[in-house]
Amino acid sequence: MTSSSFIPYGRQDIRQDDIDAVVSVLCSEFLTQGPTVPAFEAAVAAHTGAAHAIAVNSATSALHIACMALGVGSGDVVWTVPTTFVASANCALYCGASVDFVDIDPTRYTMCPKALQAKLQTTSQLPKVIIPVHLCGQSADMKAIYAIARNYGISVIEDASHAIGATYEDKPVGDCRYSEITVFSFHPVKIITTAEGGLATTQNQKLAESMDLARSHGITRDPMLYEDPSQGSWYYEQITLGFNYRMTELQAALGLSQMKRLKEIVDRRTALAARYDKLLANLPVQRPIQAPSTGSSWHLYVIQVPKNHHSQIFDYLKSAGIGVNIHYIPIHRHPFYRSMGFKLGQFPNAESYYSKSISIPLYFGLTEKDQDLVCATLEQCFLRIT
Repeated sequence: MTSSSFIPYGRQDIRQDDIDAVVSVLCSEFLTQGPTVPAFEAAVAAHTGAAHAIAVNSATSALHIACMALGVGSGDVVWTVPTTFVASANCALYCGASVDFVDIDPTRYTMCPKALQAKLQTTSQLPKVIIPVHLCGQSADMKAIYAIARNYGISVIEDASHAIGATYEDKPVGDCRYSEITVFSFHPVKIITTAEGGLATTQNQKLAESMDLARSHGITRDPMLYEDPSQGSWYYEQITLGFNYRMTELQAALGLSQMKRLKEIVDRRTALAARYDKLLANLPVQRPIQAPSTGSSWHLYVIQVPKNHHSQIFDYLKSAGIGVNIHYIPIHRHPFYRSMGFKLGQFPNAESYYSKSISIPLYFGLTEKDQDLVCATLEQCFLRIT
C-alpha cells in the first residue's frame, strides 16, 4: 500500500534515474530554453512517428495553441465531448469561439461517430474543429471520425491527454494519421510525468511553426520570418500574439527520463487492468470495454456501478481509504456552461456514464495487495447494500 491508510486513484512513479536527470539540469547552464526540451520533443516524436512535437507547460496550453494554429477565432464553433475535463472545451473559448458537444458512444465512452454524423446533418453552423477525447487511455474511433470530418472540411485535434503509449490500429496514438494535431498531458497522474506539462504532435510543418511561435510570445529569431532587416545578431521580432507556454528544462529532463520507461509503465498498467478484470468478474459492476482496434495506455480503470447506489458506493470506498474519483462530471452540467444554454439531459449517454462511473486506483506502483484490498472493500460494500 502507498501509505498505511490511503490508496490514491493515481500517482507518479519517480525513480533515481529521474531525480538524477533533473539534478543534472539544475547543475547545468540552462534551466529554460536549453537543449533538453528539444531532446524530449524528439523522443516523443520518435515514439509516435510524428514529424513535429511542440512541448509546452500543460496540455491545456497545447490545446489552446492547437486551436490557434488551426485558425479558430471569433464566430467559429468547436465541438468536443461532454465526458472530459473542462480544458477540452475551454481551449475554444480562449480563442473567442463557441463550444458545442457530441454525445459519447454508449460502450466505448468516446466521441460517437454516428452522433457526430447526425449532428453535422442538422446543425446550422459547421464546426471549425472537432476534438475527440481518448478517454482513460483508449483511443476514440479516429478512422471513422476523421472520415466524417474530412467530408465536411473540418479539422481534427485528438485530445490524447490520457493516451501517451496507447495504440490505434496497431500504431502509436499521436502519429496524426487521422488528425491535424494530437495533444498529450504529462500531469503527475498521467502515464508519464513532467510534473506539469503537455505536448502537441503534428505532421504539418506550418502548424508546428505556428504552435512554436504561439508558445513563446509570438517571437521569432529566424531571419527568414523577419518583416524588417535584422539590426544585429541580437535581433528578434514579435510577429504574432503569443503566450509564455514554454516547458522548462527541468520538466523536459524528467519527461525524457520517463520516456525511456514508457513501455514498461504501460505494460504494468495493462497487467493491473487485466487483473482487475478477473478480480471484479463476479461483482455487479461493468468493467471497462476495450475496442479491438485499440491498445489502451490504461490511464484510468473506470467501473460502472448500479445508478441507485452510485454515491453510496463512492462514499464507502473513500471512507475506507480507497482514493476513488469521478472522470468526469459532463462539461455541460457545470454552471459556467449551463449559463451558455446547455441543459441537463441534453447528452444522455454522457449523463448515464457519469451517473454510474467510479475510477478506482490504477498506477504503476499499485501492488497486488493494494489491488486485492480495493476489490475486497468493494465486495464488502455490495454485501452491505444488498
